[in-house]
Amino acid sequence: MPALPDPLHPAIVHFPIAFLIAGAVVAVLAIFVRRWHLPWLAAIILVAGALGSVAALISGEEEEHKVEPLAAAADHILEEHEEWGETTRNLALLAALLAVAAAFTVRQPIVGRGLSIVTAVIALAAVYAVAEAGHYGGELVYRHGVGVNSSVTTPDTPPQQRTRDDD
Repeated sequence: MPALPDPLHPAIVHFPIAFLIAGAVVAVLAIFVRRWHLPWLAAIILVAGALGSVAALISGEEEEHKVEPLAAAADHILEEHEEWGETTRNLALLAALLAVAAAFTVRQPIVGRGLSIVTAVIALAAVYAVAEAGHYGGELVYRHGVGVNSSVTTPDTPPQQRTRDDD
C-alpha cells in the first residue's frame, strides 16, 4: 500500500478546489437546464467538494502544529488562511446541503429552481473563499517558506552535486 504524502495538507487541498469550481459551474447550469440530471450532478460534485474541504481543514490543523512558531507577518497570513479555510468549509457544506435539496425537488419547478439559484450563489461564494484560502496558503509557502523542506536548494545555496547513485 502506498504511503500517504507528507505533508498531507498540500496534497488534499487540490480536491476541494477542483470539486468546488466544477460544482459551482454545474450548479449555475442546473438553474437553466433542468435535465440531464444536472441538479444531481451538482449535488454529487458539491458533496465531494464539501468532504474535501473538511479533510483539507483537518489536515491543515495537523500541519499548523508542525510550523509554529512563526514570524508575526507569517502568523497573520496563517490566521487569514485558516479563517478562509473555515469559511470555505462552511459554505461548501451549505452548498452541498442545498444542492441535495434542489436535486430532490427537481419535479417541483418553483421550489427546485429557487433552491438551485441559492445553491449556485452559495457555491460561487465557496469558490471565492477557496481562492482566498489558496492565495494565503501560497503566500505562506512562496513568500515566507512555511512548510518548505530545508534540504531544498535556494538561490543563496548552491545545488549539491549529483552522483551516479542518485539516478
